[in-house]
Amino acid sequence: MTAQIILASASPRRQELLDQINVTYNVYPVDIDETPKINEAPLAYVQRIAAEKSAACKAWLNPELPILAADTTVVLGSLIMGKPKDQADALAMLMQLSGKTHQVYSAVSVRGREHGQAVSMTEVTFKCLSEPEILAYWQSGEPLGKAGSYAIQGLGALFVQAIKGSFSGVVGLPLFETAQLLSNQGVTVFK
Repeated sequence: MTAQIILASASPRRQELLDQINVTYNVYPVDIDETPKINEAPLAYVQRIAAEKSAACKAWLNPELPILAADTTVVLGSLIMGKPKDQADALAMLMQLSGKTHQVYSAVSVRGREHGQAVSMTEVTFKCLSEPEILAYWQSGEPLGKAGSYAIQGLGALFVQAIKGSFSGVVGLPLFETAQLLSNQGVTVFK
């Protein structure tokens, strides 16, 4: 099948979400510095990272096809929670999220005929977590490589008491916003 877009991400979750809406793609992940700038607001951060990923991929490939890049981050208050560095970092994040409502920002950047960008913001409420639960979750291996140290589409769903917003956005690619951006580039989502 011919690719409709370039996906500037190696995320298997983003690939599964694109498969779900029948969008075909070639994968060309880009590696950029994802360090938040000093005093950078979470919304500005995810928008910047998604835009930088799509721009880097376009500069690298200069393809005919539109490029889709995304960034997802977990935010508690004004604290940006990226991927955990190690076990201690993951356990600390999960303890901070325990019993609280946090936000998940997921930005999408599509570059083709024009540059389009959208952001989904979802509220996620965690139940109170015990230390043994958090440790068992770490040992499952799931927190590795996940913003906020959890995966809502996996065992992390057991911690989620409530969600208000986009489930797919929390997974890593808000499909409503993505479909709109792709349609603006002439990409057929339903076929």
